[in-house]
Amino acid sequence: MTLAAVLDARPSIASARRALAKSFRGLGLATPELDARLLVAYALGLDHAGLAAQAARVLTAGEAAAIAALAAQRAAREPVARIIGVKEFWGLSLRLNAATLVPRPETETVVEAALDAVDRLQGRGGALKLADLGTGSGALLLALLSELPSASGCGTDISGEAIGRARHNAVALGLADRACFVVCDYGAALRGPFDLIVTNPPYVARADIAILAPEVRVFDPSLALDGGPDGLDAYRAIAAAAPSLLARDGVLVLELGRGQLDAVEGVLAAVGLVALGGPRHDLLGIPRALAVRRLS
Repeated sequence: MTLAAVLDARPSIASARRALAKSFRGLGLATPELDARLLVAYALGLDHAGLAAQAARVLTAGEAAAIAALAAQRAAREPVARIIGVKEFWGLSLRLNAATLVPRPETETVVEAALDAVDRLQGRGGALKLADLGTGSGALLLALLSELPSASGCGTDISGEAIGRARHNAVALGLADRACFVVCDYGAALRGPFDLIVTNPPYVARADIAILAPEVRVFDPSLALDGGPDGLDAYRAIAAAAPSLLARDGVLVLELGRGQLDAVEGVLAAVGLVALGGPRHDLLGIPRALAVRRLS
């Protein structure tokens, strides 16, 4: 029996979730149960507790149709975060749009590395000045401001649509009084010095975009993916700008693509930026975040 037929039978909320999860498992999706729960909750306007409390309730025809429509989007490999327009990052709920990358769990490694650098060099209580180059939804900047109560910062992005969304997120999270956002290419419109600069730049080699998962290749903005022929174009641009933007004891923390550690270290070393300890690895053991500072 097809998913549409199951939903046409007007199931309960619980059985609709099970049907979606089974369908998504059959498609080989990575997190079928989670995807099903989030989409059913979104269609019905319920939170997790509401789903549990109303599990036995029979769906209306309209509700079943709404769930089937969302399931079809996910079956076409549209990410759940794109469908519902929200992604959680560092415990923060971030609204997305077509111009923003979906924040990935591995990018939280950049936040961890940045906070570790702050703890080692300055401490979290100071009035730190932050910059987030290529901010997208504002994920990195807003996560750091949520942890550094006396800090302020500025996010940049080449996309005006992305900047608009980042501003919205700052307001929604109550962080707008300490955050500013500017449309520009990396640090082109900024004036330092900054105590901490973070970035998750586009780092996919252009030829490799075609082999990415469809959730990324089709639905993430190409500007946020395309790192040029060798995946290093953004790192070169950031390396050129960073020395003049960093404070004397400032730190730059960059997200790395798989297998890029040595090449990125070489790009940074050429402008006098050296690693502050080793890289921080993500949950798969991949070197994912690198903190650097100016050579003394």
